[in-house]
Amino acid sequence: MAAAQLTSTCFVPSFDGLRSSASKASSVMVALPFRSFTLKSTRGLVVKAATTVAPKYTTLKPLGDRVLVKIKAAEEKTVGGILLPSTAQTKPQGGEVVAVGEGRTIGDKKVDIGVKTGTPVVYSKYAGTEVEFNGLSHLILKEDDIVGILETDDVKDLKPLNDRVLIKVEEAEDTTAGGLLLTQATKEKPSIGTVIAVGPGLLDEEGNRAGLPVSPGNTVLYSKFAGNDFKGADGTEYIALRASDVMAVLS
Repeated sequence: MAAAQLTSTCFVPSFDGLRSSASKASSVMVALPFRSFTLKSTRGLVVKAATTVAPKYTTLKPLGDRVLVKIKAAEEKTVGGILLPSTAQTKPQGGEVVAVGEGRTIGDKKVDIGVKTGTPVVYSKYAGTEVEFNGLSHLILKEDDIVGILETDDVKDLKPLNDRVLIKVEEAEDTTAGGLLLTQATKEKPSIGTVIAVGPGLLDEEGNRAGLPVSPGNTVLYSKFAGNDFKGADGTEYIALRASDVMAVLS
């Protein structure tokens, strides 16, 4: 029996702000036991993730232990001046604090937000909610999602917050135990490094800071898939993670 083919053209809406437009879908052939027909894929569907605040609102005040950060623009060029296409630009993970909440209560103690407006910070990659406010990209997130304070352009100067630890990653081995030279693609990412800086620790139930079990200068073994990876100005690799993701101190 000849297979039947159903071909049609459909339009899938894409959303840009509050306006919708039609995007023509491409054809995909699907074969079934008794017939075949063409379905339309949803190629071209675009959804804007950020929440846009209408211009009539001129103030955005975070609540509780939340912080409003103005996102730093993504780099459009490499250090050598090569122009990057938008798909190759890394998502910015830093910005400037522009508003803070009133803090939180721990036990009977009121604890203020630990960062002030104007402070340049680095935050966890997938933290918070993106907001378009006053024509600029912002992120509203909890204070605990801020990794640290960075007042320069080099991550080695990062000052970790709370229970975060900044580690300089040990360089991967260039050869195997048998002497075989490894290419960059086959080098295993190490999970050993040297502690560069530590945060003040978490707040306990009485609102006091609890110290961390590691100190600058310690060589540590850490969980391989934890934290946020960064690259210094000289190409050195760093990772910022929670102290609980450090598994052991090596000596």
